[in-house]
Amino acid sequence: MKKKQKNRVIESVARGGHSVPRPLTPPRRVWIGVASLAAAAALVRGGWLEPIAGAIIDQAVANIITLILCFSALMTILLWFLRESGHAPKAKWAVLGGLLGAVALGAALLRIERVSGDLIPEFALRWNPSRDRLLPQHRAATPDAVAPQSAAPWQASSGDFPTFLGPTGSCGVDAPTLDPNWDAQPPRRQWRRPIGAGWSGFATCGDHAVTLEQRGDDEIVSSCSVLTGEIEWTVAVKGRHETVLGGVGPRSTPTIYDGVVYTHGATGWLHAIDGATGAVLWKKNVLEELGIDPATHALMVAWGRAASPLVTADLVVVPAGGPRTRRSAQEPEFLALVAFDRLTGERRWTTGDEQISFTSPKLVSFGGRELILSVNEGHVAGYDPADGHELWEHPWLGHSNSDASCSQAVPIGDRRLFLSKGYGIGAAVFEIEKNDAEPWTLREVWRNAGLLKTKFTNVAIHDGHAYGLSDGILECVRVDDGTRRWKAGRYGQGQVLRVGALLLVQAESGEVVLVDASPEKHVVRGRLAAIDGQTWNNLCLSGSRLLVRNAEEAACYELPVISGANEPVVTDAGTATGNTP
Repeated sequence: MKKKQKNRVIESVARGGHSVPRPLTPPRRVWIGVASLAAAAALVRGGWLEPIAGAIIDQAVANIITLILCFSALMTILLWFLRESGHAPKAKWAVLGGLLGAVALGAALLRIERVSGDLIPEFALRWNPSRDRLLPQHRAATPDAVAPQSAAPWQASSGDFPTFLGPTGSCGVDAPTLDPNWDAQPPRRQWRRPIGAGWSGFATCGDHAVTLEQRGDDEIVSSCSVLTGEIEWTVAVKGRHETVLGGVGPRSTPTIYDGVVYTHGATGWLHAIDGATGAVLWKKNVLEELGIDPATHALMVAWGRAASPLVTADLVVVPAGGPRTRRSAQEPEFLALVAFDRLTGERRWTTGDEQISFTSPKLVSFGGRELILSVNEGHVAGYDPADGHELWEHPWLGHSNSDASCSQAVPIGDRRLFLSKGYGIGAAVFEIEKNDAEPWTLREVWRNAGLLKTKFTNVAIHDGHAYGLSDGILECVRVDDGTRRWKAGRYGQGQVLRVGALLLVQAESGEVVLVDASPEKHVVRGRLAAIDGQTWNNLCLSGSRLLVRNAEEAACYELPVISGANEPVVTDAGTATGNTP
């Protein structure tokens, strides 16, 4: 009998004069397939493919490939068992029925509560409500609630953190000078409390901090005391953004200007709220204002509107979007930006014909003039703040329901622009080639798909180097030529904030890590178990007080500082004196 045929029959083995049937071992090709799948999974999980395909194999993709390989290996083993193992048919059907029953039971009992930045799911029992639905509403806030006009107007101070990514929107502040010796002087916790869902950060004015959160079916703007964490006021609208991959709740950080809080919710609500009283000065639903179909817009901008409002002396500017259903034949289907009057909320202008991304418009000085810089779905562009006229645009590929752009564009000097993102795009620097006529033209200085793959985060630039979480690993890159100086430390899909010559790294786990902002090497100065749970929210440093939050809890810590001119000093009681809020 041929060997190939022999592998498919049952041998008889003589034992004590009796013939005992014994199944042969699995065919060699089955073991080769299983071993190959296991080896491929190990290559992906171990990161050994990164030197070869680091530009396209990010951790989320690696996890998907691992899942596919493991599933394929399981199916290979199951098919061998059912077709070639030699077991009785009853045993085969019992095993198959048990597997299908386990899958059905898991689907019936469990739901995906949330998914990490690397696509690792967290499960919860189906009958348990989402955490945000268990929280109280603080007060009976209504969309048009008007608070009493008795509080003193908010007064700004030198240590305020009034906007997304800090006072200048640069993902960094120069003061205070932090004491890096956290072993001798650890940060002191001021308060810690539950908070509604969402990925919004804090913005501060004086002793007041504001953020957005989701509690049940209400999207809430809340103000609390920086000193105690006690709620001062809330404003709510009916609306809930929720997706499996993106989670629950609003994702933008408020902007505070002249004592007024401006917020942009995940479902399109734009508010101007008096900070002192919580009174709504004006509000707009951007989608209704522009005639945008909400359902189609939600499919195209899959993870909710995430831009923080850009506020100038005259305007409030936010991304617009589309597709628009109420428009004339001459009007574009998509709009990049829309500007409203800061005091009245009346629409002033719209511009662009591009779908929005998950970045925030920013007022910058670039190319010898002031302009609004915006990363849209498929390009980066500059607009005249006076009327929204587009000055230039340059391709920066992405799709807001898949490989989305979440990272801000950063001017380097007056003529260069730094861009970064995940999803196999990496980092690049562009330079103005011609700006004496419109539209301006930009040329590529360098591009590297393997550098600074900033999926949900932004870079902080200091002394000619960019620091950011590249697919969850902290990386330092020289911006002049794209040379990597170092890459170390696994923090997950968290956030970064530069404070002088130090970096505060908010890990996805909730831990805050103090790292040197130095191109020489990765040096960790201290660690703080700030909060627990998945944390995609940006840090807020108000004077020497660090405010952190995620979708479940918020906390405030007093950071130790080095005494100096115009800097806060930590006293024995853990309070701060000097120019702090």
